[in-house]
Amino acid sequence: MGHKCFISFKTEDFEYKKEITDNLEIDFIDKSLKEPIKSDDQDYILQKIRSDYLADSSVTIFLIGEKSAENLGKEEQTFIKRELQASLYNGKENTRNGILGIVLPKMYSKVYRGSIICSQCNKNHNSIAINDSTVIKEFSYNYYIPNEKCSHSEDDRYCVLVKWDDFKKDPEKYIEEAYSKRSQPISQKIKVYP
Repeated sequence: MGHKCFISFKTEDFEYKKEITDNLEIDFIDKSLKEPIKSDDQDYILQKIRSDYLADSSVTIFLIGEKSAENLGKEEQTFIKRELQASLYNGKENTRNGILGIVLPKMYSKVYRGSIICSQCNKNHNSIAINDSTVIKEFSYNYYIPNEKCSHSEDDRYCVLVKWDDFKKDPEKYIEEAYSKRSQPISQKIKVYP
C-alpha cells in the first residue's frame, strides 16, 4: 500500500509535479496545494496547510529546482517554506511527514559535486551541495543535521535525497525510505524553524 503524499514545488516545476501525479505507476494520492492560501498571516497559512492538506498525508515530496533556494528571498519562498515547516511539525492533530527531496535534472551539477578528500579523516566523501543556494533551510538543516562527525550517513539525515531519474525508476522505494524516517531516532533531532 502506498503513502499519501503532498508535493511541495515551485510553479516553474509544475511539469515534474504533473509527471508524478499523471504518469508514474505508484499508489499515490495527490495532497498538493492547488492554489496559494490568500493571507499575509504566516501562522494562519501554516495552520491551514496542516489542517487542510497535510492532516492525512505521511510523506512530503519536495521538488528541488532552480527556484527552490533560500537565498532567493523570504517573499519568494513563503509557500514552500510553510509547506516544509507544516510537514516537519509533529502535533496532536497530525504527525510529522517524511521528507523526500527530488533533485530535478537542471540542478544535478549544482547539487552533486563529486567526491572530496576530507581534511579530518583523509577519506573520500561525496560532496552534496544542499545549502542556501540550492534549497530552503527547512530542507538543508534536516538533511545536514549538525553532528560532531566529518560526514553524514543516511542515519544522520532526516530528509531523503534522490535524483529525478532515479526516483522515476523506483518511486515507491524512495517514498518508503522517507516514510520510515518518521520512526527513526534522527526524527528527534529535526528543527521545524532552523
